Amino acid sequence: MAVTEPAPAAVSAGHSAAHEGILRRQSARESAARTYARALPIVPVRARGLTIEGADGRRYLDCLSGAGTLALGHNHPVVLEAIRKVLDSGAPLHVLDLATPVKDAFTTELFRTLPPGLADRARIQFCGPAGTDAVEAALKLVRTATGREGMLAFTGAYHGMTAGALAASGGASDVRVARLPYPQDYRCPFGIGGADGAELAARWTENLLDDTKSGVPRPAGMILEPVQGEGGVIPAPDDWLRRMREITAARSIPLIADEVQTGVGRTGTFWAVEHSGVVPDVMVLSKAIGGSLPLAVVIYRDDLDVWQPGAHAGTFRGNQLAMAAGAATLAYVRENGLAERAGVLGTRMLTQLRSLAAEHPCIGDVRGRGLMIGVELVDPAASGGAGTAVGGDAEAGVGVAGGQGVIGGSDVGTGSGPGVGTVSGPGASGGSGVGAASGSSGPGGAGMPMGDGMTGGTSAGRPLPIASAGLLDRSSRPLAPAPELAAAVQRECLRRGLIVELGGRHSSVVRLLPPLTITDEQAAAILDRLSDAISAAARPHHG
Repeated sequence: MAVTEPAPAAVSAGHSAAHEGILRRQSARESAARTYARALPIVPVRARGLTIEGADGRRYLDCLSGAGTLALGHNHPVVLEAIRKVLDSGAPLHVLDLATPVKDAFTTELFRTLPPGLADRARIQFCGPAGTDAVEAALKLVRTATGREGMLAFTGAYHGMTAGALAASGGASDVRVARLPYPQDYRCPFGIGGADGAELAARWTENLLDDTKSGVPRPAGMILEPVQGEGGVIPAPDDWLRRMREITAARSIPLIADEVQTGVGRTGTFWAVEHSGVVPDVMVLSKAIGGSLPLAVVIYRDDLDVWQPGAHAGTFRGNQLAMAAGAATLAYVRENGLAERAGVLGTRMLTQLRSLAAEHPCIGDVRGRGLMIGVELVDPAASGGAGTAVGGDAEAGVGVAGGQGVIGGSDVGTGSGPGVGTVSGPGASGGSGVGAASGSSGPGGAGMPMGDGMTGGTSAGRPLPIASAGLLDRSSRPLAPAPELAAAVQRECLRRGLIVELGGRHSSVVRLLPPLTITDEQAAAILDRLSDAISAAARPHHG
């Protein structure tokens, strides 16, 4: 269904001139590092709920939501009321880390939402007002508590822009962090996807930790996202997440769940780890917990609370307005069942988007959880698939269908690249490992150092189905990503009054992060505009 560009009855010349002038001055004055402003040349002046109005008078449906910060949308009445109450009370707005009634109320509400098993023995560290500082605090915490230095992180991860957080993210080169394969279906690093691909990823992790010659010493912790957002909206399989919990717990490795973007109902449960029933040792929280204002915390088990006073500090740890707005947001989401609503509505939107994919060959995959949705755009005319990249570069990543990459020092690929096979050593935890069905390496040479062939083999007592022997099937390779098409779709969305973000490998995934408060009618309007934008953008790209 075609959707016309939304616009007011008349946009005055004065409004348009002001809009253009502000954008020119921003371009002249601000850093070359600015990001969203480049793809979204708008000047917001008013906003409410899902809707933003620009200085030029145009209105937009905001499916970026401050990169997931606005759980209740823009300027929700309960958030504004909470902020006004603090302002009108005469309470101090800046208190460092001193106790206040506002802080106490926020902490009480936050602890009320935590996963059972963590809330009863939790400690909270208020950090600088950004998720990346909370990640830094979490890494520092587990290093202090364990006396170890190294970290385990995953391909495709994004944990922030400060040095330590970047080191744990997918595009980093810091050798203190060991990279592990994050399971996914469409661009599975092992070329098979599904439960078998996730099991291979888990076995790789297990072997890496137990192999005395892996080159990876016992780490201080493992950090992961229950759904990779910037990595392309890739939900972690529940069974795999439970395996990560088992593997880390058995080896006394603290598990850190980065819930900066997935938390506060976004994925259909209050915290995304609740889908799997996993209770992490540490949770990193930010974005929506501040109710649209800057706030970041680390929640962790009390036995990890071994650092000295001042070991992690920051001037703006005591943001009273953010705590008031955050407490109001947390309570509203909990009391109104918005997490459950996000799960139901998200499932419906994913179903509709998958139907749309059947009409558009340029849609390679539709995935997500709750109201955290991604549409990966591909080039159906391309002759070859692309490897799953680490940091957006196929040569640096895990090859799929002819690509080549390195995980923990071993080559993984298919077709003409190095094969996935076996080095006939014992598997992790005394079981047999993973190789090709015959127990030999795949085409091209050396395989994966994970034990015997998979036919009848086990790792830690877990059999792997023989069906996985088809992992070298080139016919199932994913199509090449289409970042230029994705950028065109983003532009066409903006022309139709829809704000979306791009993410994922090669920036080829259109991301939807609407507020949890959207109505069925608004959800339909979002999908209508996106569908029309894809149709318009695909025409010049694919004839």
